[in-house]
Amino acid sequence: MADHPVERLGGKTLLQAADKPTMDFLAKHGRCGRLITVPEGFPPGSEVANTAILGYDLNKVYEGRGPLEAASIGYEMSNDDLALRCNIITIENSRIVTHNGGNLQTGDANVLIDYLNLNLCNDKELVEKYGKDRFKFICGIQYRHLLIIKGGNKNIICNPPHDHPNEEWQPLLVKAGKENENASTDRLSPEQTADLVNLLIVKSQKLLAEHPLNKERDRLGQRQANSIWPWSGGYRPSMDTIMTQFPQVKTGTVISAVDLIKGIGHYAGLKIVNVEGATGLADTNYEGKAKAAIEALKTDDFVFVHVEATDEAGHDGDLELKLKAISYLDYRLVKPILEATEKMDEPVCIAVLPDHPTPVEMRVHVNEPVPFLIYHKGMKADSVEQYDEVSCVSGGYGLLKLQEFIHAFMDEQ
Repeated sequence: MADHPVERLGGKTLLQAADKPTMDFLAKHGRCGRLITVPEGFPPGSEVANTAILGYDLNKVYEGRGPLEAASIGYEMSNDDLALRCNIITIENSRIVTHNGGNLQTGDANVLIDYLNLNLCNDKELVEKYGKDRFKFICGIQYRHLLIIKGGNKNIICNPPHDHPNEEWQPLLVKAGKENENASTDRLSPEQTADLVNLLIVKSQKLLAEHPLNKERDRLGQRQANSIWPWSGGYRPSMDTIMTQFPQVKTGTVISAVDLIKGIGHYAGLKIVNVEGATGLADTNYEGKAKAAIEALKTDDFVFVHVEATDEAGHDGDLELKLKAISYLDYRLVKPILEATEKMDEPVCIAVLPDHPTPVEMRVHVNEPVPFLIYHKGMKADSVEQYDEVSCVSGGYGLLKLQEFIHAFMDEQ
């Protein structure tokens, strides 16, 4: 939800302009700061930022989005698996129009994933070139899915589709990276893996254009879900749990509609709570997430609640929707959690922060510090009066980097 100053808002950021009295209350009665969430050399994605926020060294544990989303949906990776996040996107006039397939819903996506598995896994050219059972697609949520390649090589260069709106798709195809020394000879080479992924993209476009679901969308004047786009692949990661890092945490929960966040939670040792109606969009079930968080806090020491709505609005370049999503987050989720925790016998510490900015006028993630607040009843407040990118510059925590945030948060326990 972090953003840049916007001329349409009189030079204010969206956090400065949005109606968010609860977050402002927490900032005024707590302590604030800014946080660098993306280490040097890493892309400013949610998988990177959220992993760092939870205290992990990305240089030691990072394996991309694919393995995290595999864990979330219950796919147990083998040691020879390469798991890639696989969007279903919209391409029009040879350009990536949207990374989300025209807001593709899970039911329709499941039909398309089954269709791709049936046709691509039995494609004569692919079977002859790469062997039977070399790859498969696994349905996730909405437009977010998985491509699993047996013996695939992670040393390939992929372009996240949300970072390239309105750009031509062909120059963005996968390229081979540099092979690691002492690489396993049992895996495909980076060149072979890149060629396979690119062939799947091209063949998916022909297949999806012929599917009745897309023909009906075209008839109705809607965006078609007409291409796969795999990216951010990796092998099975190895991560210590939150409980190992912080002995004061005995049990914990993660609440999110997004597979990769659930996957991070899985490897961090957190229980995954699925909330009915949680969509990852501005129409998500904020009240349901708040209720789930409050229930979890009755038994668990640590609860991580993630809301994707402002990110999606930023990618869509929708100023009004992002303002609305910030307001919804405030009074439909943060407010009821604050009200419930203030009544609990045991004190509860609350932090609020974005994982990365997604400015509405850029429509992509940017690697810039984000504002954060930490609050618990009775703590000594700093001079910050409201929660936004500008005010938090003068916060008592100053500018923190990566794992420093979670240590500052846990020190308040």
